[in-house]
Amino acid sequence: MGSNTTEAHPIIANRMKKAVKSGLKIIVIDPRGIDMVKVAHRHLQIEVGADIAFMNGMMHVIIAENLYDEKWVQQHTTDFEKLKEKVRGYTPEYTSMITGLRESDIIDTAREYASANNSMIAYTLGITEHHCGVNNVFDIANLALLTGHIGRRGNGIMPLRGQNNVQGAGDMGCLPNLLTGSRPVTDHEYRKRFENYWGVEINPNVGDTQTRTFEKMENGDVKALYVIGENPLLADVHLNHTKGLLEKLDLLVVQDIFLTETAKMADVVLPAKSWGEVEGTYTNTDRRIQRVREAVIAHQNVKEDWEILCELSKIMGYEMNYQNSEAIWEEVRHLAHEVYGGITYNRLDKEYSIHYPCPDENHPGTFVLHERLHQNAKENQTKSPFVPVSYTPPVEVPDEEYPFTLTTGRRYETYNTHTQTRYYASGVKLKQTEETVDIHPEDASALGIENGDIVEVSSRRGSLTVRAKLTEQVVPGLVFMSFHWHEVPTNVLTINEYDPISGTAEYKACAVKLSKIT
Repeated sequence: MGSNTTEAHPIIANRMKKAVKSGLKIIVIDPRGIDMVKVAHRHLQIEVGADIAFMNGMMHVIIAENLYDEKWVQQHTTDFEKLKEKVRGYTPEYTSMITGLRESDIIDTAREYASANNSMIAYTLGITEHHCGVNNVFDIANLALLTGHIGRRGNGIMPLRGQNNVQGAGDMGCLPNLLTGSRPVTDHEYRKRFENYWGVEINPNVGDTQTRTFEKMENGDVKALYVIGENPLLADVHLNHTKGLLEKLDLLVVQDIFLTETAKMADVVLPAKSWGEVEGTYTNTDRRIQRVREAVIAHQNVKEDWEILCELSKIMGYEMNYQNSEAIWEEVRHLAHEVYGGITYNRLDKEYSIHYPCPDENHPGTFVLHERLHQNAKENQTKSPFVPVSYTPPVEVPDEEYPFTLTTGRRYETYNTHTQTRYYASGVKLKQTEETVDIHPEDASALGIENGDIVEVSSRRGSLTVRAKLTEQVVPGLVFMSFHWHEVPTNVLTINEYDPISGTAEYKACAVKLSKIT
């Protein structure tokens, strides 16, 4: 669901395709006819933003036809009656009206997912980058819990991370509500462990998301911003608004490997080493920790990220002295020992990778998470609650003035904001060398647009010009663009609406109009 796996996660996609040859049945739920459809058992070309309605419709069928394990639900979950009541109205007929899917496809998918011995849901930014992204994720969890497809090998929920080491960065405490080891900063006893070791007092309050930080920049409460390995000017919604906020700052510091669009606006740029020039660990999307080693000798005037942070800390009055990345990792192992205590560099060198949690050096690592759910009810005292959620449409829908829905995503070669991939060595050929707006041939014909024409795409926030690409990957009324090329800054168009819980922006749906440039 919401995963263009072949372009955004090609290694995982290759494993999926290989598994199809062994009998894996893939159902693709996506508004576009992405490449994964070629190996799919079924493609459900859903309306943009209708995921909750679809999942509630599936659960309606599963409950109505008694396709769930009643004993499992009683022993391992709570609030089932609330879920049952929530999905009662999402009949196949009603769900079909919202999603644009055939009733038979909704029913068949529900039956196949629920009745299979092993079922897994893979999702990514097509689920989370909505104003209701957190509720989308809750509903995926509801679906897995209802059917018991979680906590066993070959089952579960597979959130495909958007970039390399996103999982690891969050685990190390780069989220505003967590400390290293993914424990809440509000956990007094756990926080005290870090305070005693570091000799400092840690703010017990949850920090701000990027969204709330930008709001504080707007009202003047935040006057300085330190950006590490991020390019918000190109990546964030409503680009003109973001640019204005960055210009308003008293101080902008950017730490990166290239002079990104954001770095060009900075007062200070701190050059950092790239992934091929450092030592350390990465945490994979499946909690697999692996070593990374220096492969290229870096320029003498660049430093590893941790070295830059330590030097700044020292100047600001707090000594942070580490000999190398292993010394930092040893501190992580000591402080978050329940999760990382048994994962040493020596073990990683010998075993290649280890899945956390791994509390001691005799522990093999945890390959399958949530296995506790399948213990006896007496042993498993903790039950998992259902979190029933309601469908809410995209914030901005097409109308007479702006008749198309724009959805955004990634393309295979250029990868995210193109920061790491636009500086190719000579000899590397790209299939797509510029941004396009992908339009269905019927829509193009009605507007007098031919393949390769230059068109203007406009929303209520801005306009840009881009080359048209006619393709049946999109349905009539839907257009697609990536945000990789600074020459075509797609996020000039996108809407600055956010999920109220996570702060994630609604990248996947906004209203636009098209016109041919003559």
